[in-house]
Amino acid sequence: MQTILGAGGAIGVELARALASYGDPIRLVSRNPSRVNPQDQLLVADLTDPEAVDLAVGGSDIAYLTVGLPYNIKIWETTWPVVVKNVLNACKKHQCKLVFFDNIYMYHPDAVGHMTEESPVSPVTKKGKVRAKLADMILTAAREGTVETLIARSADFYGPSIKEVSLLTETVFKPLSEGKKAQCLGKMNVKHSFTYTPDAGSATALLGNTPEAYGQVWHLPTASNPFTMKELVEIVAGELGVAPKYQSANKLMVRIIGLFVPIMKEMVEMMYQYDRDYIFISEKFERNFELRPTSYADGIRKIIQIDYLKQ
Repeated sequence: MQTILGAGGAIGVELARALASYGDPIRLVSRNPSRVNPQDQLLVADLTDPEAVDLAVGGSDIAYLTVGLPYNIKIWETTWPVVVKNVLNACKKHQCKLVFFDNIYMYHPDAVGHMTEESPVSPVTKKGKVRAKLADMILTAAREGTVETLIARSADFYGPSIKEVSLLTETVFKPLSEGKKAQCLGKMNVKHSFTYTPDAGSATALLGNTPEAYGQVWHLPTASNPFTMKELVEIVAGELGVAPKYQSANKLMVRIIGLFVPIMKEMVEMMYQYDRDYIFISEKFERNFELRPTSYADGIRKIIQIDYLKQ
């Protein structure tokens, strides 16, 4: 049994698709799970409830924690440690391996221009400190031998058929497809890496089913030589057949918008990711596995084909 805790999100769906090729039964766990593959087992559970998590993990060989919590620092500080503690306890009890899907918030801002698995974990933001704490909990379990764990880390992601959780979808694809201006954060002339969600799902499944991958942090395969945000707007607009119109918001503007839009208030402390090159390196994964990242051109073309040209 392979179990996805927090199924149904952009990564959970792609992961479920990828796991279907490994032959094990797949259990999808969330507050409102729905099947991705015909034979998926569904389980309703609240991951803050230790008994529910114990039931969800029971009988599993591998659990994947891909849950996404609301983008609110108070929720992150109070809820994330509880969820991870519950999952680690259940995995220890049931001798289940754990794969944790992670982001890059724990890296120091000076490392953002060239992020590898060896980049310094020295966060300067509240959200980054939460992510660093979670990663430490998970890697400590591996070091102490209580649970076999690994961390699969992604850049900002983009991909087909995802809504409200992808920066590139919400700020570029969606407004341009509606004839509006792309609404970008930070500087338009800095490069920004994005991980393609089908690649993330396939690679996470591959890592989970590779015994030698445990006890490590892995950057998921992400195309090299990312475009600047201005270039991305131009490419997406060209594929859509619309004018490449855009406007960008600096930190002060985001702070002002945050007075009226709660999610933008949460973005203020993360603006350092959009005022400099943000380059995510996945060479370690590519050295060890044959799976190669989808190019940006192919990824953009696929998204438009699936989500916009058939409307």
